[in-house]
Amino acid sequence: MATGEYVAFLVLSLFAISGSVMMLNVTKVVHMILSLVVTFLSIACLYVLLLAEFVAVVQVLVYSGAIVIMLLFGIMLTDHTDQASAFSTWFKRLIIIGSLVVFATVIYMGVAPLNLDVVNVDFHENNTEQIGLMLYTYYIIPFELVSILLLVALVGAIVVAKKPNKEEER
Repeated sequence: MATGEYVAFLVLSLFAISGSVMMLNVTKVVHMILSLVVTFLSIACLYVLLLAEFVAVVQVLVYSGAIVIMLLFGIMLTDHTDQASAFSTWFKRLIIIGSLVVFATVIYMGVAPLNLDVVNVDFHENNTEQIGLMLYTYYIIPFELVSILLLVALVGAIVVAKKPNKEEER
């Protein structure tokens, strides 16, 4: 019997897997990043199914937002030229299909012997509030240090990526 959660899980899993496979098969870098966004957003929706709303929001904000924007800026700020692959297309696809078969076999062998009895677990009612209280009371210093470290990394990336003008070279 297929419940709504089961169908949603199957659809979102299909989106995550197809986005990942598409990221490996497309040739343009921007299309790869868009495929990565599809994968990140479907994983965030899977977190919502698991009742982890805070992790889903962080997934969307950090990965789908910040990391993808950083990748796009990295691509735009560097000299990027498309180069032909040394492998032929059929050989590349054969390696991808073989890797997928091995991965699926390993996952099946790991999951098949599990005993998945249904156990009622009381989830935290306000998990986002509890995470926020812990983060901004006990871990405020590491949180602020990480934000300063990210700011320094951003400024360093801009300095490294900046091309000197002809007037500055003189």
